[in-house]
Amino acid sequence: MGKVEKLNQSDREQALIDQFLADNVLFLGPDPEIMEDHDIAPVTEIESRAMEKETDPAVLTLIRDRLQAGANEAFEMLEQMGAAPGAKWGDLITGVYTASGDLAVSSAGGVLLFAALVHHPVKFINKYWAGDPSVGIRPGDAFIHNDARYGNIHNTDQSLLLPIFHEGRLVAWAGATVHEGENGAIEPGGMPSLAEQVYEEGLKMSPFKVVENYELKKDLVTFLQNSVREPKLQYEDMKVKLFVCRRIEERVKSAIEEFGIDAVISSLRKGLDDVKTEVKRRVSAWPDGTVRTMVIADGTLRENCMVKINLALRKQGDELIFDFRGSSPEFANRSNNTLLSSLKGMLAQLFLVFVWPDLPRNQAVFAPIRVATDRKSALHSSYHTPNAQSMMTFFPAFTAGQAAVAKFLYGCPEKFTKVVAPWHNMIRTFIYGGITQHNEMVGNLCADLNGMGGGARADRDGEHAIAPIFAPMADLGEQELNEEEIPFIQIVSKKLMRDNQAFGKYRGGQGYEMIASSLGSPLWGFMVCCIGSKISSVPGLFGGYAAPTYPLCKVKGVDVFEIMKKDPRKFEFSIPDIMNKRPFEGASYTSHHTGLQFEVANRGELYMITQGAGGGYGDVLERDPDLVIRDIEEGLISRETAREIYHIAYNPETLVLDREATEQARQSERASRKARGVPFKRFLEQWVTPTPPAHLPYFGCWGDDRSTIFAGGPQRRMAADAIEPVYMPNPKDVRIAELERRLKELEQR
Repeated sequence: MGKVEKLNQSDREQALIDQFLADNVLFLGPDPEIMEDHDIAPVTEIESRAMEKETDPAVLTLIRDRLQAGANEAFEMLEQMGAAPGAKWGDLITGVYTASGDLAVSSAGGVLLFAALVHHPVKFINKYWAGDPSVGIRPGDAFIHNDARYGNIHNTDQSLLLPIFHEGRLVAWAGATVHEGENGAIEPGGMPSLAEQVYEEGLKMSPFKVVENYELKKDLVTFLQNSVREPKLQYEDMKVKLFVCRRIEERVKSAIEEFGIDAVISSLRKGLDDVKTEVKRRVSAWPDGTVRTMVIADGTLRENCMVKINLALRKQGDELIFDFRGSSPEFANRSNNTLLSSLKGMLAQLFLVFVWPDLPRNQAVFAPIRVATDRKSALHSSYHTPNAQSMMTFFPAFTAGQAAVAKFLYGCPEKFTKVVAPWHNMIRTFIYGGITQHNEMVGNLCADLNGMGGGARADRDGEHAIAPIFAPMADLGEQELNEEEIPFIQIVSKKLMRDNQAFGKYRGGQGYEMIASSLGSPLWGFMVCCIGSKISSVPGLFGGYAAPTYPLCKVKGVDVFEIMKKDPRKFEFSIPDIMNKRPFEGASYTSHHTGLQFEVANRGELYMITQGAGGGYGDVLERDPDLVIRDIEEGLISRETAREIYHIAYNPETLVLDREATEQARQSERASRKARGVPFKRFLEQWVTPTPPAHLPYFGCWGDDRSTIFAGGPQRRMAADAIEPVYMPNPKDVRIAELERRLKELEQR
């Protein structure tokens, strides 16, 4: 008896301790249970009853179409009324969520990777704020959020989430997410590559209530405005997102009034279940097996290095696993880390746009697909590592996935779109900040990143500068409109650069060159945030060439506007011509990787970048010679490329093709290939080494051994199940040490 009493006493004490801890939570950080689960929520009792009451597929489809139209309507409204550049050119999404938080219907356009991400903050709100008397979820409330650690891409993206009630019961959520840009980070524009810790990345908003009774709370709005460089932008887009969420709410309530609450709940849930079932069916049709690939990110945006993105894509039955184990460790003080949820969102984008574009835009498209990573890797980074530039690792991860998926699709008889080589994957554009000609402080980015070159397809060339991988229905924006608001001019804007393509039987779509300069501002600056200056991050497919590499070029110590007034013939309208001919006396000409931290740009100084190309498809020797001639005529390739890459013979004056000489040239090149080739085993003996070269700043596994992770070279290695963060030295400290060493050498002489 005494033993039972003692046990009961222990239980009571434990219950008191548990209650005390529940009532005194120190900090509600991201919930791993929520953040690591990308599946749709279990069917609730309310959903189960609703699906029993309403089963007519015609009714459910009609409701889904009505809600889809509502989401599309909200998207258009947000795009037309939004103040942020991202809103104006389509870097946004709107949608309807179930009461549990799953995104059931999203706008057809916009950034579809949000479809697998923004359910996380809704589920956080449901779990932690619904029963909290100090917060609660009530009609007329809305919550704001931007922190990727609670479910987003990076903290430039702000979401507003509005609960929808029917007869006092929560039945759905409306949501709108926009790439706002400026967020008060250490660098203007919202994506600070200079940030060495999360506390330098600007606003980090866990989900919190910012609207009550459909009114923005002025005290919180003021706080947010006070935390960013563009208070007007922050306020205006909060109002716009609230307005479009109310429009979605209106459309949902209209559907409830017409069809009944059970029919609407059934339609939302059934749409998710049906898509998940269909995804499993489609995966089952793929051939079983494993495809291995990798992509190298050639820097952290602050220094050159080799960041390995390692992928083994495995398919067995109806199971598909993206296995990224063996990828680079996380960086403790660089912002190029990716959270696991962000990685999943980008992979979901791959299926929504490039694999199954016919499926409904909802969260279930990626729900059955698994992702394996090493914890504390650059693709599964921990809470305290910065992530503002996560694109520098999850874009290459997307590309590795796109190349691997294409191999499965090629061998699958049932296809829902064409097999395509990897799309260009980098946000090549200018981020800017400073004082405008209207005496306002601003910081944001240009829409030129939306001009990514399309990958070559199995039966035709890729499209030039067509769309970004993250927003298939986006716009570039008009430079003339930009110049009305901000004080810089693109002297050369969206001009296709010769030979800026990935060669192949079908070539990748080309990007364009941009030459920008500030004008009319007392203080202005630029930054650029891309990898791919040393090693291409966009491979080809089935023998197609990779995209070229792209340095940043600058001309400092010159005012080209004054030169244009005095001698306009000196100006060259091409980056290669400016850098090779150097037409401006006394100016400095430099080029380096495109990880440029924010830098003051004086009037008339030139900053020059190039939008990239999609990957090529197939052997260059199989390209139709007539297509090569057409590319020469259109100025897309040089005559050297036609001769040395595509091996065609033609009259350089008339461009008339010599078919017989072309066939001879190609046969000769095939024979030369055979002569240069070596047996695979001998190639491995000559090429493969047990560890990375000592001089190489290499991060990730080496070869097939994924259990050992190298962290900067062969000198430092760690077990994959015990990764430690990598600390990188400040480039300024490295430079100072180098100069001190040189000074000491001079003193000793």
